[in-house]
Amino acid sequence: MEIYIKLFEVLFPVFFVVGIGYFLGKKNPKLDTSFITNFAANVGTPAMILYGLNVKNISLEVFTIYFWYYLIAIIGFAITGIIFLLFLKSKDIIRELPPFTMPNTGNMGVPICLFAYGSQGLGVAVAISSLIILFHFTLGVFLADRKFNFQVILKSPPFYAIIISISLLYFKIKLPLFVENTTFLLMYAAIFLILMSLGIALTRLKVFSFTKSLIYSIGRLFLGPVIGLLIIYYFNLTGFSAGVLLIQCSMPSAVLNYLIASIYSPKEVVDNIASMIVVSTLMSFVTVPIVVFFALKYFI
Repeated sequence: MEIYIKLFEVLFPVFFVVGIGYFLGKKNPKLDTSFITNFAANVGTPAMILYGLNVKNISLEVFTIYFWYYLIAIIGFAITGIIFLLFLKSKDIIRELPPFTMPNTGNMGVPICLFAYGSQGLGVAVAISSLIILFHFTLGVFLADRKFNFQVILKSPPFYAIIISISLLYFKIKLPLFVENTTFLLMYAAIFLILMSLGIALTRLKVFSFTKSLIYSIGRLFLGPVIGLLIIYYFNLTGFSAGVLLIQCSMPSAVLNYLIASIYSPKEVVDNIASMIVVSTLMSFVTVPIVVFFALKYFI
């Protein structure tokens, strides 16, 4: 019974705030979310990276190890994504690959890992999310635009937060208390706003090809955790870090995939990606609790 109570305590806050966003989006379809998006991308996410990596006593070794573990997972996601897209006879495999390869480790993954494992899980969750952030603004843009754009990554505040955090970890420099307290406030504000914006996004993104999106989402949500488990057992990982890795592998497609595609990709691709994000996110309300239950039961 205790594990079910813990599961409820972990997931209810996340799904409740997403629900608030969905309700606001339905009630006011013209609600301007530009402030939320800009704050989350330019202030909240960098603060979360600085706080998660430098305040919670995560070492450079742990950061590097789980950075590489999740890179292996991304390669697995990419291979299975290509197979699924070939099966679905996609007209543009390259541009439609990111939703399978880059899950929502930031918007959903970080708060779920935080509530599941506390501050100790936050550092590992942020380390994994940092890799996805880097991939969004490098590989994600490259796949969508068919060319590499250095300016995108250089204009990204989270990129500099990652560089600063790695430097602080390398030189073992602790953040001053006033910076720690500031990033703490900004991080929690960002988590709330990001989850709410996810709910709002679900009211605005439309499903254009349900069958294709359903098959694709099944691959993302079912094979993601399988790949995570293979990495856990191959490298003999244990404890909360293994649980965080598994949870992060189980996340649905990230909304940021849609935002990048809408800038660089043709409308047909953008519509397909939007469909994949909506369907996988809605399905994750069923699949993620199962994965979190498994993680809490076997990886403590």
